Amino acid sequence: MTKLASDTAMILAAGLGKRMRPLTASQPKPLVRVAGKALIDHALDRLAEAGVAKAVVNVHYLADALEAHVLARAVPNVTVSDERAQLLETGGGMVKVLSQLPDPFFALNADNIWLDGPKSAFHDLSRRWDPEAMDALLLVVPHARAANFNGTGDFHMDPLGRLSRRRDGRIAPFIYTGIQLVSHRLMRDAPEGPFSTNILWNRAMEEGRLYGLSFTGLWFEVGTPQAIRPTEEALQGG
Repeated sequence: MTKLASDTAMILAAGLGKRMRPLTASQPKPLVRVAGKALIDHALDRLAEAGVAKAVVNVHYLADALEAHVLARAVPNVTVSDERAQLLETGGGMVKVLSQLPDPFFALNADNIWLDGPKSAFHDLSRRWDPEAMDALLLVVPHARAANFNGTGDFHMDPLGRLSRRRDGRIAPFIYTGIQLVSHRLMRDAPEGPFSTNILWNRAMEEGRLYGLSFTGLWFEVGTPQAIRPTEEALQGG
């Protein structure tokens, strides 16, 4: 089996979960249950199964409940990044804990649900990782493997795997799954305070160093309450 490129993941769990209302009126989105399990536990369980030993989880909205939940886990070993005072968005959240993260590290959204293909997503990313060529390697999925997704896609990918943004008026063939492998080089000279990782991706794209890997499993968009039941039905079907 491919050796993992990193033993640590950053789980981005601090968002407000507005699209998941009213379920997020009294609980953070990562604790919304799907198929009998909190969303964040779907992600943490996949990390544990792949052998990722450590996870850093950032918290902001209804942070006490989320913090208590994740710290109760034994595997992976979880530490919490406290953003109660200020929500730092995806990029700022990673910068805050960069000194705690190895180079490279996995990063993923807390609301991801997926069924792996022949190998785990984290082993697939590790096998493809090339630190000489890449600042970040994004796990992307074609529309046919993206359940509940009705959007126009995010990226085009060239034959070498380099990513470019969806063009105006076009449907992009690949959707970002919310899972990536990130080098510290991507984070260099990052802005202070809250900012989106998109800023850093844009620079990497201009330098030809933002790459994608097409996921061989099935990925579920679980952004709204309406997506929960079809996701549960698909998971029950295996």
